[in-house]
Amino acid sequence: MSIFSGALGVALILVVLGDAFETIVLSRRVTRRISLARLFYQSTWLFWSTMVGSIFSRKRQETFLSWYGPLSLLLLLIFWATGLVIGFGLVHWASGSIIKTPEGTSSFATYLYLSGTTFFTLGLGDVVPVNTFGRGLVAFESGMGFGFLALVIGYIPALNQSFSRREVNISLLDARAGSPPTATEMLRRHGHDTGLEDLRQLFHEWERWSADLLESHLSYPVLCYFRSQHDNQSWLGALTAILDASAFAIASLEGYCERQAQLTFAITRHTIVDLAQVFDCRPHKPKHDRLTPDELVRMRAILKEAGLKLREGNTVDQKLSELRRMYEPYVYSLSVYLHIAIPFWIPRSGRIDSWQTSTWGRSKGFQIEGISDSAEDEHF
Repeated sequence: MSIFSGALGVALILVVLGDAFETIVLSRRVTRRISLARLFYQSTWLFWSTMVGSIFSRKRQETFLSWYGPLSLLLLLIFWATGLVIGFGLVHWASGSIIKTPEGTSSFATYLYLSGTTFFTLGLGDVVPVNTFGRGLVAFESGMGFGFLALVIGYIPALNQSFSRREVNISLLDARAGSPPTATEMLRRHGHDTGLEDLRQLFHEWERWSADLLESHLSYPVLCYFRSQHDNQSWLGALTAILDASAFAIASLEGYCERQAQLTFAITRHTIVDLAQVFDCRPHKPKHDRLTPDELVRMRAILKEAGLKLREGNTVDQKLSELRRMYEPYVYSLSVYLHIAIPFWIPRSGRIDSWQTSTWGRSKGFQIEGISDSAEDEHF
């Protein structure tokens, strides 16, 4: 029994340490399908996303979902720490370490208490080992607890920095593509004299942003659960709008930004597909067509009115459909899994941009050229 308990304790310690190393230190995607962190997030997110169904207010749903990312991170750290404490407690108990207690007797609970006070470096001194092996094990666990705390201190700021970099570009997209962002608004707002050059530069910036998001969110998948500051903004909605706009530019837009649109489309689709694989979100065809033939005609009319030159015809339509099939099933599966709304192609309602609103009402005295008061509803 003692041999089995000791082996179980050592195995638990190694599994927890390996899982923490892969999650915090290893800067690449973990391809194993079974790990403690993966099982933890699958089970807790299933519970959390099921609970949100009982909330009827969309705003309260977003608030409830926004708690999951930061809270799950703290719970994961507690989960790891608990596993290590239990593991070392089993090793102490199985080894038969002689310990000095106020009661003069010891049980597994006493060894567990010794492990907990040692791991968190409390130094209470009421329960202490008196043999060489026990003292060495206490010193080793104490050092590991200190190192674990140091990793946590370095891990959280790294997540916050990645989150902040992501949100900066999402906020910048507000005035360029509406709230929430749409391909039609993004292209329409670049219909002025230097619009194509500005659009090419925007695609270039989002090529690099998508690459940064790919690397950071593959290394730290928990960031995908972190919600944006505004309910009508999200990293998935922003990526979808960029994919829509670049796909339309490749298929229909005349001008020299087509090459940059191809590069942006490639890295952004890469980001969407890899993140879908991380969460095991198999691609599914959307329940509702985000761009019906009638809406495509309407979209072209809007862009022509803005001064953009477009290519048309069956070949163009087929090319656009092929590009959409390359990413929309992955976007849809991620939106369902993460409960993040994705935009239509064309604004659906009269909601104005986020920058035009405030707690005290809408700003009416300032208007950016090319920006209308149209925005769209969100949908899954």
